[in-house]
Amino acid sequence: MPASSSSHYPFWRRMLLKAGKRFLRWNGRFQSRHSLVPTTPQIHNSEFDWVEKLEAAWPDIRSELEQLLKSPDDIPSFHQISPDQKRISKGDNWKTFGLYVYGKRIDDNCALCPHTAEAIRAIPQMRTAMFSILKPHYHIVPHKGPTRAVVRVHLGLIVPKDKDNLWIRVDNQKLHWEEGKVIIFDDSYEHEVRNDTDELRAVLFLDVDRPMDKTGTLVNNLLFRLIEMSPYIKQPLKNIASWNRSKKHTGG
Repeated sequence: MPASSSSHYPFWRRMLLKAGKRFLRWNGRFQSRHSLVPTTPQIHNSEFDWVEKLEAAWPDIRSELEQLLKSPDDIPSFHQISPDQKRISKGDNWKTFGLYVYGKRIDDNCALCPHTAEAIRAIPQMRTAMFSILKPHYHIVPHKGPTRAVVRVHLGLIVPKDKDNLWIRVDNQKLHWEEGKVIIFDDSYEHEVRNDTDELRAVLFLDVDRPMDKTGTLVNNLLFRLIEMSPYIKQPLKNIASWNRSKKHTGG
């Protein structure tokens, strides 16, 4: 998940976050040396043997998303689940429906999307999975992800035809989504998204462990355990559970 402004946090937490970010930048250089796949902004789909199977599942995945979109008010904005995203998620312009958060399965949400849950469960070392839904005329401002330990995967589900006005820039590369097709990139590079069309854009958003050599895998596994214990992960899990309880209570 991308990082964002932390100025609203207590002093001790700001210092902890600052130290953590310095460590992650150092760790990014370490990961580059031990990565078994390119550390370029975009990573070719051929590096991962599960891509073809995921793409084949896209009609069922899109159908489950369309069912969710019949009740858009039941889908939270990104910052309602992950407060760290307040700098880049404004209003109800960027909605997310979480299925996995750093390896933790969201059972209620997966039950609503069984075909999607089955497809993503088959992906080795999949950490995070969610539907990412961007309203028309919204700009996700430039930002960087916190670690190169994972790669970011987008499966295009609902993609406006006006591709010139819909893109994601990763470092100096401008990428375009296609329905039923995967793009893979390194979100530790600066990236931004523009949907300057009149239509909604939706993707299946995944984080998958970066393939590493033995040394890199050992270090990354330690890093993952630290991240899983942090408020960065625990808070979104609590917020998803609270959101789901509130929707059950209201009949939503």
